[in-house]
Amino acid sequence: MVGYVRVSTERQADEGVSLDAQRAKLRAHCAALDLELVAIEADEGVSAKTLDRPALQRALTMLREHRADALLVPKLDRLTRRVVDLGHLIETYFAEGRWALVSVADQIDTRTAAGRMTLFILMTVAQWEREAIGERTADALAHLKAEGVPLGRPALGWRHTPATDPVTGRRVLGVVEEELATVARIRALRAEGQSYAAIARQLAADGRPSQRGGRWLPNTVRRVWLRNAQAWREAGGDSVGLPPGPSA
Repeated sequence: MVGYVRVSTERQADEGVSLDAQRAKLRAHCAALDLELVAIEADEGVSAKTLDRPALQRALTMLREHRADALLVPKLDRLTRRVVDLGHLIETYFAEGRWALVSVADQIDTRTAAGRMTLFILMTVAQWEREAIGERTADALAHLKAEGVPLGRPALGWRHTPATDPVTGRRVLGVVEEELATVARIRALRAEGQSYAAIARQLAADGRPSQRGGRWLPNTVRRVWLRNAQAWREAGGDSVGLPPGPSA
């Protein structure tokens, strides 16, 4: 057997605790059943959203080259979280007795019909749960948007403060004066008829930092302009220094 373990965050990979625990579980399983574990491949700080992972591909290569007859994982979600990816793996590697997939925690062994059925049931339920959570989140965001609650990152010139709104429970926005000055500068340059590219060059020449501290690009200027334009109109003012409202 070839073992496969994975952690999804760089912090877990750096600490190594989760990987060590997964490796220990695989070794204990093989020792208990007198199985030969030829290697353990580990993806450190890698998401399960894709099968294109270096260690996973090495493990699958070992199957194709007949250096191992089964893939052993501590838990199914270490292998994949997507039903479509699981279906691809089963069809390509684990169907019709080609190679076996064994999951310790889930007690799955595709060498048996019962193991294959359990595998599909577990993954289908997991997929349903994630989709249900996504639907509930989308409904909640739609409700907040209908209520006029601002969503996403605050516009340039505003930052979330530790204080929370007693009605919505969301963090209150506070003014960032330096950024508001940059917003006013963008508005003034646009009023002069300058392009987004020209404004980006001017902001860089002025030494004004972007919201994330990166380079000013034409698209960055455009996003700032479009996001704040509606707020300026709603505020009903025409002065160059008019800041955007928190709803922007």
